[in-house]
Amino acid sequence: MLKLENINKKLGSFSLKEINMNISEGEYYVLLGRSGSGKTQLLELIAGLTKADSGEIFINGENVKNKKLQERNVGLVFQDYAIFPNMTVFGNIAYSLHSRGVAGKIIQSEVTRIAEELNIGYLLNRYTHNLSGGELQRVALARTLVTSPKVLLLDEPMASIDASLKDDIKRTFRSLNRKGLTIVHVTHDYREAISLSSRVGVIHNGHIIQEGTPGCVFSRPVNRFVARYAGIRNFFRVRFRNEAGSWKAYCDGSLVFNLDDNKYPSDGLMIIRNDSIKIHSTEPGQGYDNCFRGIVKDIVPSEYGMEITVDAGEMFYIELTVNEFRGLYINEYSQVWITFPSEAGIVLQGAV
Repeated sequence: MLKLENINKKLGSFSLKEINMNISEGEYYVLLGRSGSGKTQLLELIAGLTKADSGEIFINGENVKNKKLQERNVGLVFQDYAIFPNMTVFGNIAYSLHSRGVAGKIIQSEVTRIAEELNIGYLLNRYTHNLSGGELQRVALARTLVTSPKVLLLDEPMASIDASLKDDIKRTFRSLNRKGLTIVHVTHDYREAISLSSRVGVIHNGHIIQEGTPGCVFSRPVNRFVARYAGIRNFFRVRFRNEAGSWKAYCDGSLVFNLDDNKYPSDGLMIIRNDSIKIHSTEPGQGYDNCFRGIVKDIVPSEYGMEITVDAGEMFYIELTVNEFRGLYINEYSQVWITFPSEAGIVLQGAV
């Protein structure tokens, strides 16, 4: 459906380098990265607003690298909406049809249809300066969708929307995708990638460094950068040893982790997901691969409940639900025990 082959683009001191993507029809692909990573520049290349220095872009098997935006059958919704303030909502949505020379009767019916689909039919006669962020987002989306694009490109679509409205916008995007629309959505927000994408790519310094399903990417990050995006904070510089057929990881401190059977390098950076670690307020019995005594150093609310910091010779960060936390009856300076299975340790390929 959408294929990028070896795309390179130099933009001042920044470059997009050797970008390869293959997005299937009907897929919801989220490109995740920090500001300045190249997300928006890549969308502009796909849309035809800028031209790659080298490489090819295919849509439905056709090479569109040298085609203009109007000839690519893609729709781009800008981060700042790019709404015309001197036009009504109807005028904004109709603009792209007028520019294509579509007949007036068709414009009327198509604008009305798409406005009703996006629940903004009641806004058609209003000017845009008093609209909310969510309403402006839907107007910008309607203006793009009225041209029936094959691919919808979304540039940080929820960056300027109140938190209370984001769920509604997400439902709109999911609905469009379920109807078969291919969507490429760029964002810096890990939560958007988790809640929307069927596949995710992580871009850093002009490179796509990991790609796959959200579950695969964020449970098995290839390096520290991706791991941090997944909210993982437990990083340990370790030396790996095979002792009597069992693998162990020796931390820079005094701890030794028991690992599952695998192939390990001589040393490296290992992570343990926050939610793989369990806390016990009393010493647990036998049967745990890894069990360490520690002291609670910090307790703070988190997005999913509570984050507990435990000093067990190394610092561990553990995510608990509110109910799990309440059941422990612990506070700062409490003595606790932490446990995690041998398969919880993930060795990173690099320390980026």
